[in-house]
Parts: sequence; C-alpha cells; structure tokens
Amino acid sequence: MPPGSRRPRVYDPAKSWDALIAQVGHVRAAVRGLTDGQWGADSGLPGWDVRLLVVHIVRQVEALRVILAEEPAPAGAKPIGLDAWTRSTAGIADRLDASTRAAAEVTADPVAALDAEAELLGGQRAAALRTDRITARPFGGMRALDFTVTRLVELVVHSDDLARATGAEVTLDRQALAAVVRLLADALATKAPGNSVEVRIPPYAAVQCVPGPRHTRGTPPNVVETDPLTWIRLATGRLSWDEAVSAARVAASGERADLAPYLPVMS
Repeated sequence: MPPGSRRPRVYDPAKSWDALIAQVGHVRAAVRGLTDGQWGADSGLPGWDVRLLVVHIVRQVEALRVILAEEPAPAGAKPIGLDAWTRSTAGIADRLDASTRAAAEVTADPVAALDAEAELLGGQRAAALRTDRITARPFGGMRALDFTVTRLVELVVHSDDLARATGAEVTLDRQALAAVVRLLADALATKAPGNSVEVRIPPYAAVQCVPGPRHTRGTPPNVVETDPLTWIRLATGRLSWDEAVSAARVAASGERADLAPYLPVMS
C-alpha cells in the first residue's frame, strides 16, 4: 500500500467501552490508597505533583460527558481522525496546564470527583459509541467513537504516569492497553510513511514505516521491537530513544532502524 494510503483502524465500539470502564475502575482503586506523601510527589510531568495529575485524569473522564452534551457539529462537517488528534495535543499543552490548575483550585477531593464522574459514565454509552455523530470539539470535531478512544489513550498513559510517580500498582486493562499501543503505532506509520522499517510491539501491533526500500519477503532488514509500555513511553515522550536503547528496552537492527527522528509521536 503506498505511503499515505493507509486505512484508518476501526475500533470495536463495545470493546472500547468496556476497556474505558475497566481502566477508570483501575484508576479509582489506585487513587483510593494513596498516602499524603504520594499525593504531593512529583508526577514526572513538568510542574505537576500527583494531585494535579489525578485532577487532570478526572478532567479527561469528565470531557466525554461535557463534549457529548454539546450540540454536534453542523451537517457536513469533516471530523479529524485519531492520527491527526495525536499530532494536535502538543499544541494545547499550555492551555491544558492552565485549565488543570484552575480545576485543582476548586476540587476539594480528587478521589470523590473521580468517583462522581465514573458513576455518570454508564449513561453516556450510547452517545459515546456513535460513528455518525460528529462532536463540535476538540480540534474542529471528531466522531464520537473516536473521541471515546482518545479517552482510553489518556487513561492508559496517565495510569502509567501515576504508577511510576507513586510506586502504586495501577492495573492496565488488556484491551485498553492493546488499543492504545495500536493507535500510537498507527500514528508513527502516518508520521513516518514508508515500508523500510518494521516496528513490532508484541502481542498487539506491528507496522511498517520510514521512507526507503520496500521489504517484500523474508526477514525485514530493519526491525524495531519493544514491549507495550516502553512503546507508549517512547511515543508520548516519557522515554527517549537513546534511553530505551541504552537500557535494552528496545531491540533495533538495520541501518534505518533509528526512530529517534520520529519520536515522540504524541506529547
């Protein structure tokens, strides 16, 4: 398939919803057990402690309810896809930081706030899984199902942030993890279109990317392989390519198997 002609991945609505509900539940369980010291710990995100991180997670769950309650985009509106969404998030980082800090000022109990939003999720299922409804936000609008999948990305990525910052066990739902790995792998293939490198993230994804000679049979000459969590950290800027290679978290073979110029795909 020529570069630029990749078909968008289709996400199963029921599985996506079940994964979202499960991951929200795992985060709720984790934050209930945090100590005062853990709440004040550095989150690993610039300028944020764990309390700000959890408030941000609450806002990511809340966003589904808020956006679905708004009037949809006008008829004929062209939604952005998930690949475009991954490339757009860095542009609103300052705005997200400011709005998260503002939310933290009025959130007395982040655990209670997360519980309250989680209890409201069930009533949003039908609207959240529609593919024929285009939301008015973000970034000019998305299909409702695609926006729901973005909530999976936020939940999985920040669950890992929470676990690393606090040392707490934060379970990652297998279906949620699979969806996020695949979405970020697809985003890499879109950002670096080509067929010269095969990137493998077993057991969830394998994509070809990077311009150069196309591989057609046998063992690819340029192969990158890593585990799901390492891939998520690379793709979101939590881990650099050099750090991952030095720590043997990535196996890379072939003269083109250097993904540093294309990472992160989302930040």
